[in-house]
Amino acid sequence: MNLIRESDLPGIGRKFQINTISGDKLVIVVHDDGRREMHHFDDDDPDDSISMVMLNDAEARCVGGILGGMSYMPKALESVDMAFDEMVIEWYKLEPGIKSIGLTIGDLGIRKRTGASIIAIVNRDHSKIINPGPEQTIKEGATIVILGEREKVKACKRLLQLGSI
Repeated sequence: MNLIRESDLPGIGRKFQINTISGDKLVIVVHDDGRREMHHFDDDDPDDSISMVMLNDAEARCVGGILGGMSYMPKALESVDMAFDEMVIEWYKLEPGIKSIGLTIGDLGIRKRTGASIIAIVNRDHSKIINPGPEQTIKEGATIVILGEREKVKACKRLLQLGSI
């Protein structure tokens, strides 16, 4: 069952309609100028918007990061992945004994050797590094956020664990 329907809004942008498992209807309009509108509809009248929130581009990206788990990952989840066709995002905690600790992303050649990308690092002190560069050092206890096709993400985790593949 496809829960999200997309449609172009010529001269405005793109509309995304989400019908949630709980029965709620949410419509998000992404304007060509970067603004986003979120509309929540009444369960009894699916054509009657009961609330609307307008976000600028920066606010929308912040909310997207929160919803996507970049700001807070529930403690009960050891590993979370979300499927985007063939792409996944996975959180991988670097436990003691992992061979890549102390090396940099560039030392490991992660993107070149695995095809996956590290898109964020959440350190043990909860500091965040978004889109880390090749000079970023891998630290024990950090959680690495990896983006790529499922097999490439697995290869990246293996490279992080073993220090080489």
